[in-house]
Amino acid sequence: MIATARLDRVVVVIATVLILALVNWSIWAKERHLAEGEVVYLELAPVDPRSLLQGDYMALNFEIANRIREAHYAQRRESGEPQAADGLVIVSLDAQRVAHFQRLGASNDSLAADEMRLRYRVRNGRVRLATDAFFFQEGHAERYESARYGQFRVNERGEPLLVSLHDDELEKLGDMAR
Repeated sequence: MIATARLDRVVVVIATVLILALVNWSIWAKERHLAEGEVVYLELAPVDPRSLLQGDYMALNFEIANRIREAHYAQRRESGEPQAADGLVIVSLDAQRVAHFQRLGASNDSLAADEMRLRYRVRNGRVRLATDAFFFQEGHAERYESARYGQFRVNERGEPLLVSLHDDELEKLGDMAR
């Protein structure tokens, strides 16, 4: 009986240490992604202003997602085959690092100097790039009403991570005046 209780405690301690190690590794990986990822701006697609600000978050849709959906539709029309739920899109970056749709791609596609790959997912018929919402502090919705771009950090695998929202001049939104 005592040996079983001791073994149970050892198992609980080992499981706890493993869970904490996995959580900390995940945090470290995201922090590295934020610190080392390439900066890319994606244009927000127009949304219904009545649903733009909902509670303490902003629903996001990106123009490039619309272009990906159109490219999938064109491929399906030509080949008749269903499209994969996940994929890569090749974008070109202008001088301000704003991404512009070029084509659907693959991990082995060669890229021009001004191009990069971005990962996307298709869920329930909608193209997703990292996230479809931006959360902010309660009562601060007006700070984000002029959002036109999302700033992302993109890692070497093409995975985008949303950092901030920006206006049409690429000025960061949400910072308080000091």
